[in-house]
Amino acid sequence: MLLEEPKKLARLEALFASLFSGSEGTVLVRAMSSDPVYYPRSEARDVAEIHFANDFFSSALHEIAHWLIAGPDRRSKLDYGYWYKPDGRDQSEQQHFEQFEARNQGLEWILSIAANHDFHVSADNLNGDSSDSAAFARAVRRNALQFLEKDFPKRTKTLIDALLAEFGDRQQFSEYWNLVLQDGSLPPH
Repeated sequence: MLLEEPKKLARLEALFASLFSGSEGTVLVRAMSSDPVYYPRSEARDVAEIHFANDFFSSALHEIAHWLIAGPDRRSKLDYGYWYKPDGRDQSEQQHFEQFEARNQGLEWILSIAANHDFHVSADNLNGDSSDSAAFARAVRRNALQFLEKDFPKRTKTLIDALLAEFGDRQQFSEYWNLVLQDGSLPPH
């Protein structure tokens, strides 16, 4: 049975805090605005905060994926120090966005399946130039499979194991990825 999203979000926030508030000094926070952002630890802030958008479980997983990918130097910067231009990007800007996002969304897809949550590739550019959504989905798939081929870094493995224990099923998780590998499935887009 799927949990209602607000209950599932509360469980995710508690789970993340239990794993990372002490060891990494990082918490997951529902954003007061619609824009997700990462705030590093600072003199004004005792812990780093991952703000996700609009009370959406998918947004929380997406922002967590950014945090998991970011190294220590990136985690010391506002929004990891990355370039970001909101919806309305031209073709060149969209290609730049997708090159970066394919890796993040590949990991987000893995986290989503571990948490028994639907995943959809997002070009995040409704008011801008369109892109080849199938090509982007293939890039997301390629990145997800690259993550799965290697040993996950400690923080990522810790979270995936916890998501599977809290929301998912390890056997179904393995079967899902075996099927993706065998039949060439793309993530929904």
